[in-house]
Amino acid sequence: MIKIGIICPSEIAFRRFLPALSKHPEFEYVGVAIASCKEWFGEKNVQTDNWTKIQKAEEEKANNFKNSYGGKIFNSYTSMITSKEIDAIYIPLPPALHYKWAMLGLENNLHVFVEKPSATSLTETENIINLAKSKDLAVHENYMFIYHTQLEEIKNVVKSGKIGDVRLTRIDFGFPNRGKNDFRYIKNLGGGALLDCGGYTFKYASHILGKDVEISCANVGYKEDYEVEIFGSATLTNKNGEVVQASFGMDNDYRCSIEIWGSKGTLKSERVLTAPAGFKPTYKISKNGNIETYNLSADDAFYKSISKFYECISNKKARLSVYDEVLRQENLVEQFAVKSGLR
Repeated sequence: MIKIGIICPSEIAFRRFLPALSKHPEFEYVGVAIASCKEWFGEKNVQTDNWTKIQKAEEEKANNFKNSYGGKIFNSYTSMITSKEIDAIYIPLPPALHYKWAMLGLENNLHVFVEKPSATSLTETENIINLAKSKDLAVHENYMFIYHTQLEEIKNVVKSGKIGDVRLTRIDFGFPNRGKNDFRYIKNLGGGALLDCGGYTFKYASHILGKDVEISCANVGYKEDYEVEIFGSATLTNKNGEVVQASFGMDNDYRCSIEIWGSKGTLKSERVLTAPAGFKPTYKISKNGNIETYNLSADDAFYKSISKFYECISNKKARLSVYDEVLRQENLVEQFAVKSGLR
């Protein structure tokens, strides 16, 4: 039984992670950690009333975790990471904080399950993976959608020849503006469309194109009064000449789709990156204006991602394979950042 704790009482931890974890036979939920004043603000001078307000809000969220799922509340991230009660940690913090707490977790011999992206640069990710390798510990980056049954089912439809030879694949992921105070729009918290919604599209493109995938074209766009890129697009290719076009944004009309244009027809499916547990996706095939709709299977991708984490903990071959997957993903993000001028 792997004893796991959560660093920060975040929304995704409460709404998606814990419901899936509670069904998993190999994990025991120990508790959630709230930040200490120093962990929250660093070395800045902080007015007492400001910290009291933040601390109260975090405690209220943590109590909701405790009342709903049991476990205890740790009064700092460090106290959880150094606790003898913990074998693994789940990190659902903003991206810029992943590196610090993942490294501290590994230094204290904990397995690390981290929300995407694993870190905010390829160098940071390499450091995380190298430390994990040296200690024989699991690191798993939670692009959970990749484990959903619908992806394999879509692939099988294409293999069947139903839409003919593939000419182009397009992946789109964008959502409406969430407000300037959201971490996605704050540079020093690792904000920006690339690290948020862009990473999803690259992950799916890599799944389609294989290990030799590369970014051949990259563009980003900005919006006045925002300090990070707000939208972007990319072309990804492999040595076979297959092409995926990806577009993403966080001030967009909502879109979460794959479109595969073939010589005989076009397949399109929505919710390929964000399908919740139990949701039944569909896909449509259009042939010269005639459209037919088909069902895909429901699944619980978060549960399957947690299962993959356990496989990494218990199986060295799986652990090494996931190291490579994480590095390949961050290498694509780095390629995009360089080609688009973000680096």
